[in-house]
Amino acid sequence: MKLSARNQLAGTVKRVTEGAAIANVEIDVNGQRLVASITVEAARELRLQEGTDVTAVIKASDVILATAD
Repeated sequence: MKLSARNQLAGTVKRVTEGAAIANVEIDVNGQRLVASITVEAARELRLQEGTDVTAVIKASDVILATAD
């Protein structure tokens, strides 16, 4: 699959927590924790479960950074 988005992070699903409409998918990306919120329908269609290899594709208009200062 080819995508225009350049921010692609390969990882492994560690946990899927389903709510009424949204599933939080916890991904291990080289030891860093990333959580994606997607629809429950999408999580089920992708058959996401612990151990599934995934690619997180990040396409956002804003990234906000903060420091403790």
